[in-house]
Amino acid sequence: MIITKTPYRISFFGGGSDYPQWFNNHKGQVLSATIDKHIYITCRFLPSFFKHNYRVVWSKIENVENINQIKHKVVKNLLKFYKIKRGLEIHYDGDLPARSGMGSSSCFTVGLMKALDTLHKKKDISPNKLAKNAIYFEQKIMNEIVGSQDQIAASVGGFNKIIFKNKDKFLIKKINKQNQIKKLEKNLVLIYTGINRSAHKIASTYVSKLSYSKKNYVMDICEHVSEGERLLNSGHLDDFGKLLNHAWYLKKKLSLSITNKKIDDLYNFAIKNGALGGKLLGAGGGGFLLMYMKDKYRKPFFNNNPKLINVPFRFINEGTSVIFQDLKR
Repeated sequence: MIITKTPYRISFFGGGSDYPQWFNNHKGQVLSATIDKHIYITCRFLPSFFKHNYRVVWSKIENVENINQIKHKVVKNLLKFYKIKRGLEIHYDGDLPARSGMGSSSCFTVGLMKALDTLHKKKDISPNKLAKNAIYFEQKIMNEIVGSQDQIAASVGGFNKIIFKNKDKFLIKKINKQNQIKKLEKNLVLIYTGINRSAHKIASTYVSKLSYSKKNYVMDICEHVSEGERLLNSGHLDDFGKLLNHAWYLKKKLSLSITNKKIDDLYNFAIKNGALGGKLLGAGGGGFLLMYMKDKYRKPFFNNNPKLINVPFRFINEGTSVIFQDLKR
């Protein structure tokens, strides 16, 4: 039996430039960080006396005889990708809802890959190699319209500037200003809006236009990464918050699907009541809203929006890991 623990991420700047449709022709970079909320994957080989050969537990419970009968598309295709022949049981649990802008889809892929690598005793898979494998699987095998930052964040962990180069290459620059990161953490509030959405569907409305009609917007979005890095390293955190505001208004220009009236009303209310900036995490459309809002403004904000959920979090340095291993089970 193997249990893996894989962190969700918060992406601050640069989202959109991590799609290969963009960075294979232009400069791409993001500023992101992993947090202390995780996806857990439990994986074990099934004894031969069960009637089913594969058991997958997620929002559904699947007991099937062969891989092609599995309804969970990522599980089905990953088992084929790894050429799994033995019966297998897979359980999924997450600290946060799926389809909420926290990179959960790639977290799941990375966590399951880590489990399957461990089951096959592949101990030489580095975090960078794992990230590359996950990117290849999601973009080439699954043919999903997804970026390349979430797989890297989940695999490597930490507060990073990730630079994307052509031919699917990337460079990771660690941000090590722990005092500034802690101060930033105290000024951020993570808000669950209760709106689920598909990142794939949202992204499909604008990814094909990135290098054409949206080119100037994405180039400006990229520049926010370097500016955000500079402000964080220098301790100008309020300006970091204001830059989030500027970046959010710029990102909304990529597609009408990125936001909606409910989100805009909520965001504008936060700004009018003390927040300096913020953004919807992920591709947009719903999920989690991140606001740069100092503590004194939060109680009035949530009193006026009692249905919203405030999710406390901390930044962490760890990527995916095996937290339990017993290959005899």
